Amino acid sequence: MRVEAEIMDAAGETLMEKKTMKAIAVIAGKANSVHLREVPMPSVDDVPGGRGVLVKILRVGVDGTDKEINAAEYGAAPEGGDFLILGHECFGRVESLGPNVTAVRPGDYCAITVRRPGSSLYDLIGTNDMTTDDTYFERGINMRHGFLTEYIVDDEEFIVRVPEGLKGAGVLMEPVSVVEKGIAQAYEIQRRLRVWKPRKAAVLGAGTLGLLAAMLLRLRGLDVTVLARTKAPTANSKLVEEIGARYVSTQEKPLRQASAEYGPFDLILEGTGQAALVFEAMEVLARNGVLVMVSVTGGDEKIEIPADRINLGFVLGNKVAVGSVNANREYFEMGAKDLSQAELAYPGWLSKLLTHPVKGLENFEQLMKTLQVAKGAIKVYCEVAEE
Repeated sequence: MRVEAEIMDAAGETLMEKKTMKAIAVIAGKANSVHLREVPMPSVDDVPGGRGVLVKILRVGVDGTDKEINAAEYGAAPEGGDFLILGHECFGRVESLGPNVTAVRPGDYCAITVRRPGSSLYDLIGTNDMTTDDTYFERGINMRHGFLTEYIVDDEEFIVRVPEGLKGAGVLMEPVSVVEKGIAQAYEIQRRLRVWKPRKAAVLGAGTLGLLAAMLLRLRGLDVTVLARTKAPTANSKLVEEIGARYVSTQEKPLRQASAEYGPFDLILEGTGQAALVFEAMEVLARNGVLVMVSVTGGDEKIEIPADRINLGFVLGNKVAVGSVNANREYFEMGAKDLSQAELAYPGWLSKLLTHPVKGLENFEQLMKTLQVAKGAIKVYCEVAEE
């Protein structure tokens, strides 16, 4: 592998002949194997056709996915290796380019999409997140290395420019893209109705995804109720109220009661990871409503459900339930626009989501521990490099 002879860091100093770099990785399939390792320094020449973009990683968010991969619940190494570099939520700065790159310039801030193409028709047209392949490729998750490292090289197709004014919140680009896709899919599905003007929405869960969903729906003018287990006041409930949404603890008011009082809900976005709640949401969903599921559930839980009543409600009420996973470039670009609008509509709100920074890749143990045990954490992230 050819090594970049010189790379200028943020201070203008030259990093001479840096042949390796640090990365946080796991041994795929081995529980609690997270570790720091040296990996080869990438080059723009690693991407064919002169389309390579070298990105200096500044921040990487971590979430339950990283925790579950470290627990060996899923996650596979790239072909030919036994380790997987973690991290699928990144924010960085463009350092250098291949000769045929036109979309970004050195110094631009950027995020990088997660899914990579497979062989299905949907992969071939750029909608990698809709693949029908049994094997899928996700950076930091499955068969492609992630972003918890010092530098990344990728094709410009997967590099999404982030406005400089968003550099403080740019690490939220990946999670917001997931919610953007879910909401966009709901509106796309409802084109079947010719006219669909949702007025009331419910968001199930007040974690990072739930808070971002509430914000996006408020930007679209909906009356939003966020339901979460913990009783108010909490940092999360205050964030909900700051954007003009309503916070409800399910310990005090279950979903059915909240729907009777504040609904019916034209759109429900479920992000709790509790499968039982999905079926309750199906019951209370309004006629012509859409239930969007963005959380992933594991295990083999079995529950009793009123199947006939749910089926009847869906048929007679023209209801829709849809699953939404990951996001392609389109939704990252939508996220950049809506995060910019949020900075204007709710100044300083996004930065309050970034609750638990951990400085430096070498503090990987602290990063994972913070992810597991930190009380009140909304977004845990690694400060890989300073500006």
